[in-house]
Amino acid sequence: MHRTVIAGAAGLVSLALVGVFALDAGPSRGGAEAASSETYRQLDLFGDVFERVRADYVEEPVDSELIDNAINGMLTSLDPHSSYLNPKTFRDMQVQTRGEFGGLGIEVTMEEGFVKVVAPIDDTPADKAGLQANDLITHLDGDPVLGLTLSEAVEKMRGPVNAPITVTVVREGKTEAFDVTIVRDIIRIKSVRYKRDNGVGYIRITTFNEQTADGVRAALKDMADVPGYVLDLRNNPGGLLDQAIEVSDIFLEQGEVVSTRGRYPEDTQRYNSRPGDLANGKPVVVLVNGGSASASEIVAGALQDHKRGVVIGTRSFGKGSVQTIIPLGSDGAIRLTTARYYTPAGRSIQAKGIAPDVKVEQNVEEDKDIRTTGEAGLAGHLAGDDDDEKGGSSAYVPEDPKDDLQLIYGRDLVLGKRSFDRNNPAATPTAKAGTSGAMEPIPN
Repeated sequence: MHRTVIAGAAGLVSLALVGVFALDAGPSRGGAEAASSETYRQLDLFGDVFERVRADYVEEPVDSELIDNAINGMLTSLDPHSSYLNPKTFRDMQVQTRGEFGGLGIEVTMEEGFVKVVAPIDDTPADKAGLQANDLITHLDGDPVLGLTLSEAVEKMRGPVNAPITVTVVREGKTEAFDVTIVRDIIRIKSVRYKRDNGVGYIRITTFNEQTADGVRAALKDMADVPGYVLDLRNNPGGLLDQAIEVSDIFLEQGEVVSTRGRYPEDTQRYNSRPGDLANGKPVVVLVNGGSASASEIVAGALQDHKRGVVIGTRSFGKGSVQTIIPLGSDGAIRLTTARYYTPAGRSIQAKGIAPDVKVEQNVEEDKDIRTTGEAGLAGHLAGDDDDEKGGSSAYVPEDPKDDLQLIYGRDLVLGKRSFDRNNPAATPTAKAGTSGAMEPIPN
């Protein structure tokens, strides 16, 4: 039997489901704690209800759908990230980990019965149509989303390539809902984009799929002459755990990247980097915001704890739980939260996120800002290690790089135009936009 571990974002289901990382699994501990007589009584109750529904419901139900929904209900009641994957959904997920799939190109979750956009994926139909983070999708081709499960809503959004779908959107700041028509397409995620930006190497990672680490290596090779790098992980919802580890390893000489701790002490696993910093010790700045989740937080936390990169921006999402995909043979799989992620310094990511070394807010009018609720704002979320949970932060990134204060600040750090005192981080000013759009230092 094999399990798979997801480093996916924010409990998201997407029209491109997040990827997986294969692990060998030991035997289930299902029999470790004997079920009590009360447990068996409750299972008898479930059987009684199931038979009553089959016999007396106003319309004849489909047995397989009743069972699927019962299993999914049990799992989704645990936390926002656990769920049941029926055989079709499981097959779709396995295909999508390769970074190519059909759909609209949005990462979504469920909020108050509606589909909530966490982030559109760069250069996809949804992105080009103008969907934004925090948009609520209330109708699909005129049919209400309310009453559908997230998987059902995602299934309706899928369809043949070149087939249009009209989604009805409620957006904060807009007084009325509006329709957006999106033409479905094959989504090929190029997870790494890079360029020389005003003298520094700019590397943007949009998601962590099977090509990500190779893409970062190619970027470093092509830009070996620059003095340093800006690694942009903003609005990156996560992806493959092994790729997050590999990307961290690329910039680290040695040491732990991340650890996972489960219900049992013997389940603790530590993932370490291998010797060899492919960036040759050059300065690295990591950009994060409220849309940076899971695998992104693993990379940011590893580089921050090893003092290998300065993290700039706003607090990340805080999705620090591990989902294991457990295949059920021909019956699909379950996605089950089995552990929490910890940075090399032992900090829990869950419901806290990664706090930047230097907080830089974008220059944006309040009514146009895009803010995530963060993991701590998700109903039923897994609690952090203590009561010090943190909410979300801004996920706004200006379209014009000239207005991108986080990018400008990071680039200035790489070039030495600004400084960061690692031994006294509190002495480093945060930044805000002045009336002219330029940044001004302000006290922490």
